[in-house]
Amino acid sequence: MSKISSLESPPNAGEAAPAEFALFSENAERVTLCFFDSPGGEQESAAFDLTRGPGGVWRTHLADIAPGQLYGYRVHGPNRPESGLLFNPGNILLDPYARAVGRPARWAPAAPSGGAYPADWQAPLGAVIDPRFDWQDDRPPNTPWRDTVIYELHARGFSMRNPAVRAPLRGTYAGLAAPASVEHLLKLGVTAVELLPVQHHVDDYRLERLGLTNYWGYQPLAWFAPEPSYAAAAEPQGVVDEFKSMVRALHRAGIEIILDVVYNHTGEGGPDAPPLSLRGIDNACYYRLAADRREYLDYSGCGNSLNINHPAALQLVMDSLRYWVEEMHVDGFRFDLAASLGRTPSGFKRWAPFFMAVSQDPVLRRVKLIAEPWDLGPGGYRLGRFPSSWAEWNSWFRDDARRFWLGDAEAGRMGMRLAGSSDLFERRGRTPQAGINLITAHDGFTLADLVSYNERRNEGNGEDGCDGERSNHSWNHGVEGPTDDEAVRALRRRQQRNLTASLLLSQGVPMLLAGDEIGRTQQGNNNAYCQDNAISWLDWRLDADGGALCAFTARLIALRKRFPTLRRAAFFRGEPEPPCPAKDILWLRPDGQMRSADWRDRSRRCFGARIAGNAQAPALLALLNPAAEAVSFTLPGAADWELLLDTADDAACGSRHSGAYPLAPRSLALFEQPEACA
Repeated sequence: MSKISSLESPPNAGEAAPAEFALFSENAERVTLCFFDSPGGEQESAAFDLTRGPGGVWRTHLADIAPGQLYGYRVHGPNRPESGLLFNPGNILLDPYARAVGRPARWAPAAPSGGAYPADWQAPLGAVIDPRFDWQDDRPPNTPWRDTVIYELHARGFSMRNPAVRAPLRGTYAGLAAPASVEHLLKLGVTAVELLPVQHHVDDYRLERLGLTNYWGYQPLAWFAPEPSYAAAAEPQGVVDEFKSMVRALHRAGIEIILDVVYNHTGEGGPDAPPLSLRGIDNACYYRLAADRREYLDYSGCGNSLNINHPAALQLVMDSLRYWVEEMHVDGFRFDLAASLGRTPSGFKRWAPFFMAVSQDPVLRRVKLIAEPWDLGPGGYRLGRFPSSWAEWNSWFRDDARRFWLGDAEAGRMGMRLAGSSDLFERRGRTPQAGINLITAHDGFTLADLVSYNERRNEGNGEDGCDGERSNHSWNHGVEGPTDDEAVRALRRRQQRNLTASLLLSQGVPMLLAGDEIGRTQQGNNNAYCQDNAISWLDWRLDADGGALCAFTARLIALRKRFPTLRRAAFFRGEPEPPCPAKDILWLRPDGQMRSADWRDRSRRCFGARIAGNAQAPALLALLNPAAEAVSFTLPGAADWELLLDTADDAACGSRHSGAYPLAPRSLALFEQPEACA
């Protein structure tokens, strides 16, 4: 079932060489490979019939194929929608194994699946590439999970407005690899970038008609091909090489690359959209069909769900993942709506065929695997239920931290998140690193907007402002949107520091949203999936507030790296860890130790956590006060505590305290005590 759309070791770069083409279609009656001379060509310049082999795989081997050759398939077979069969040889279909895209699809008004394409339709084409690349001494950083700090970014939006990046490279893979981009990542201290989807995707028909694009890229079509619109290079070969060069540059800086991948559905949409690839190749095998065989089961909200339990679909996904690790040198994956990948006829299973295949794969089991642990189907919220070798986006951390600082949540929920969410992950031998903690992500408010808006402002998305999450646990602090009121602005700045500090001082793996560290706003849009413009792009013209927040974030990451007790490999037990006589964690209220009833008392929201030291690190003390009133907090023990940070008073850092500490309203303070096991 494999497909090779790259040359077989050509003798010299750019020269023709033999190539094998193969396509799986269990129900096809004939498969034709079609070559095109140019992206604008409407008719193929040459055609070759493939031979059916074992397992429904059609193959042909051709000599003298040059890099850049454009191609697609015509697949002949029955057109019986009532049986889920949608073959139509009039359609040119994109190879799902294409290593590069030579021509993207151009939408047209939808036509019946059995009819001809409309006149303004343009079918997508694959392109043959030369797989060779000078990786030099490239090595994966292999950063341990406990030391990982993830930075989620968009490959285009990150550098699009950065004046320190050369204009031709802005908004591209090369722009992300530019010295100014790498310098920012290193200065911030992150260890991994998590790229929003970079596999080739299509723009939704509706968005195209509105003059918008699918900016986030969650409509995949070619799972082996880098998205060409994110490249400075114009030719397919150049796109692939540019992506590899980006990986090589980030690896040299010690930064890992994690790809956000979408294998739960494809960009072919619902039953009324024209076939682009899998639908026309073998619809009945590749998609989950409803009982009537005409409709699709849809667990993504995007029109269809991949039938990943079918051997051909499962192999397609596995081959794609291995390709990105082995050939493109990426370091891990974040799986969009990953609950779909574990759906079986009897419901979600932790050892569904896909999870079993990954666990047994010698390539994939050594990279970072992150689940978005839900989908939109029944019973789709599966947080904490993925295989033990996986990490998961921790939405409980996001919601509880927001409600603690911006709402009225009790202390107990925040304490559990600060300690690594053992209520979610302490089973089957998992560690705090099973949780990917986040305050914000691409989907939702930015950090600055989270403290500036009570309501979403999504009118520009063309859905009457009704799209996007309604419940954001945000707080505008008295004024909706921008304001000149300095008291409101100061409180918003402090709350951003509180939320960022909570994230980076908690057990687990923190993930930052690109731009949060410089105060990026989306003007209240909490679903900017179609905004390929200044709403989504990072603005690198930093004012004093943006510069200060960036420095504060970098300082927090440095503190996290400095103290191994903030990156524990095991959950707290509330007991001493020899040889230290102190409990590994001691929970405090302002006048002493916390009791069980205190955690459920909504009137008692201020609390602290003392983390015992060890031979390598001092004891730490974190105090959190989300209330509007100051609190005199009794510091534990007789020895002095040195203040490392206070979100309300940065100038006080370095001072020493004993007895009681005046904890300001809506603030977080962190102390260290040099006596390691005191």
